[in-house]
Amino acid sequence: MQKLDDDTLVKLLQRGNDAAFTEIYHRYWNRLFSVAANKLNYDLKLAEELVQDIFLDLWHRREILDIRVSLSLYLAAAMKYKVIDARLKKKRIAAYTENLAAQATIGDTSTEKQISFDELQHELSALVSSLPEKCQLVYKLSREAGYSQKEIAHHLSISEKTVESHLARAVKTLRLGLKNFLTHIF
Repeated sequence: MQKLDDDTLVKLLQRGNDAAFTEIYHRYWNRLFSVAANKLNYDLKLAEELVQDIFLDLWHRREILDIRVSLSLYLAAAMKYKVIDARLKKKRIAAYTENLAAQATIGDTSTEKQISFDELQHELSALVSSLPEKCQLVYKLSREAGYSQKEIAHHLSISEKTVESHLARAVKTLRLGLKNFLTHIF
């Protein structure tokens, strides 16, 4: 078999000749492996897998094989497409992995943000609770219930100026308390 040319080996292969396949395998395995390893930045395991895939495909398709160029060119083209597919697969896997990592980071960040928000809300509630009773009531009616200053004044039977005064005091106290809290946190 070693003395036969490629065209004769291909014809024998098409008829299911095991010895012809073995000769083609021994004749081209090293060349294909070298090309694949070089194109894949010396990922030897992947290069070996691609070469094995080419020969496996050759064997499975032996009866319908239609090689119109030399066997050498046919195998080189097959290797070229296997390498392209392998690179694309690597890129897809890398993009998928990067996407997963980014989503995990987003999830981690949203959890951190929720915890920070909860802490901030707790601190705000504590600061509101520390306000004098009337000031606290005016603040809650304004900020939490959404009443206007005029409605608060009417509801509590106080002047709008007094409502303004209570709100100004509440906002000043809360701003100072939250500033200290945020400084301590960050």
